[in-house]
Amino acid sequence: MTNNEKVVARFYTAFQKLDYKTMQDCYSETSSFTDTAFGTLYGSDVKDMWEMLCKNARNFSLTFTPPVSKDEQTVTCDWVAKYTFSKTRKNVENRIHATLKIRDGKIIEHIDNFNLWKWSRQALGMPGMILGWTDFMRQKINSNARQGLEKFKASKK
Repeated sequence: MTNNEKVVARFYTAFQKLDYKTMQDCYSETSSFTDTAFGTLYGSDVKDMWEMLCKNARNFSLTFTPPVSKDEQTVTCDWVAKYTFSKTRKNVENRIHATLKIRDGKIIEHIDNFNLWKWSRQALGMPGMILGWTDFMRQKINSNARQGLEKFKASKK
């Protein structure tokens, strides 16, 4: 396993334990994170997002495939998170493909790709089934995720 693959394995092993402090330590101070739910976050917002997700996790489990290096900086990994979505109390199984760029032993860029329609059908029920594929629903999910993060950050002050 390469050093970069070890960083990714450390990150997901910590995530399995909901150990947000170790997860945060895996990121550089100027990192970025992108997914459909949150859009793109930078720096401390990335770290705060993971802390919020870990602290709010219910009935959570995570599995991940061994990380694979694609080039000198890029590592990919597939992971599956199972949890109860807090707003609806519905069970979700989200299958995600992650692409991470590592520099000097820290994650500098993290992109998670998943099927938002599949996620929204599970997490939101009928509204997700009917509207989960639309830009309207994607924007609504993004807005709610960002508002949740801002509320979480404000509660830490």
